[in-house]
Amino acid sequence: MRDHPNAIMLFAAGFGTRMRELTKHQPKPLVRVANRTLLDHALEQVNQYTPLKKVVNCHYFPEQVKAHLSNQKDITIVEERDIILETGGGLKNALPLLGSNPVFTMNTDAVWKGPNALSTLLESWNPKEMDALLLCIPKENAIGHKGNGDFILADNGQLTYGAGDVYTGVQIIKTDLLSEINETSFSLKLLWEKLLAHNRMFGVRYAGRWCDVGTPEGITLAEEMLGYSDV
Repeated sequence: MRDHPNAIMLFAAGFGTRMRELTKHQPKPLVRVANRTLLDHALEQVNQYTPLKKVVNCHYFPEQVKAHLSNQKDITIVEERDIILETGGGLKNALPLLGSNPVFTMNTDAVWKGPNALSTLLESWNPKEMDALLLCIPKENAIGHKGNGDFILADNGQLTYGAGDVYTGVQIIKTDLLSEINETSFSLKLLWEKLLAHNRMFGVRYAGRWCDVGTPEGITLAEEMLGYSDV
């Protein structure tokens, strides 16, 4: 269906500087949590959902990402060679591969415990009212996340910026308005601002738990959340 996502963009191009020594010689998506890479944790969510066109971007130690995914023939890898394009620029750059339908986008620095993230989004997706639907989580269930939250959800699900729920890094979004952004490297927040101005950006709450794995401390918290023990 034209208004439903049939592709996903997984963001895996960042330097991961908050991981300190762990990303000195490898990209953050290949950092291991519970003996699996963060990228594999993200792909587990994707593969549980339904067949999708999968695009992964990379920049920092790109050959490692390519090697890690070399046996997964259903994934297309886009290497950002000169500069990191950030989330918005990376999505815009990958549009020829993703197509014109709305797409899922997913950060690859978190771990989940609970229902499938993509299915949760699609259950609430209403393309007649929405240009974006962000998966959010109450702060008390956002393990390892520091801050006051990102969005306030109205009763009808409309989003505004503010201290409230935490954005989990997963969304469904229409990409039409990316053509109006002239920058090469930019955050998806530029696109969000356009959608917020027209009251077309919504959120839905995730019913499980979610751990932000942006630092070495986040690895321990994620493994505790998953009940993992290497003994």
